[in-house]
Amino acid sequence: MKIIASRDNPLFKQLRGLIQDPRDIKKQGKTVLDGPHLVAAYRQSIGLPELLVVSESGLARNEIQQLLADHQPLQAVCFKDALFKELSPAESPAGILSLIPIPADKDDTPSGDCLVLDALQDAGNVGTLLRSAAAFGVGDIYMGIGCAGAWTPKVLRAAQGAHFSLRIRERCDLAAVLKNFKGMRLATVVQEAESLYRMRFEGPVAWAIGSEGQGLAAGLLALCDHRVTIPMSRACESLNAAVAASICLAERARQKENHHEDN
Repeated sequence: MKIIASRDNPLFKQLRGLIQDPRDIKKQGKTVLDGPHLVAAYRQSIGLPELLVVSESGLARNEIQQLLADHQPLQAVCFKDALFKELSPAESPAGILSLIPIPADKDDTPSGDCLVLDALQDAGNVGTLLRSAAAFGVGDIYMGIGCAGAWTPKVLRAAQGAHFSLRIRERCDLAAVLKNFKGMRLATVVQEAESLYRMRFEGPVAWAIGSEGQGLAAGLLALCDHRVTIPMSRACESLNAAVAASICLAERARQKENHHEDN
């Protein structure tokens, strides 16, 4: 196995750029998965990555040895620990990375429920939303300009493999998405809205989620059929976008399950 020790190595420079600069992700159409969980999730859901990179000390770990075996015939590249530590976004590097191509955006319309994300800049919130979408059966994600990059390391880490079961479109014209959507278009807001728990969902649902600071853009809010709020104790003024949206998706899934049982 080839062992790389120089910062001048072209592969090291490529990986470092993808990890540190979102512009490189867009330019190259590739990203880096960090850690055994994401590497294994991609292998199981999608297939072989373009490249595996392991740290020298990671080669001694049983978990990484098993991952290397699972990725045969793909040959891994080994980096000296000091170099690998510069690559891994985690404070305690897990010893393995993979390089993957980012799926091309598709122009097709959603086949069911979808999320419409407006200017959500916090990577942790975006990743959590993607994870909740995958958990509750929402397959299509539309992200407008101003959202954190879906394929950046922080979002990937927060989503914990959810990307690989979702159809994610970035830099979308969200107004066009809502105008063309065939189903209920719901905006999550704090005040002057219908209670989530009194809503009855019919057909596909598009959930329009705005940023915590600014909320959903007025033009997008006007395109929604209903404004939905989550009843809360007076002790809490609001929920962050990811938590609020996750509660909405869970309630939608609960109603679908009850409807299925009734039939």
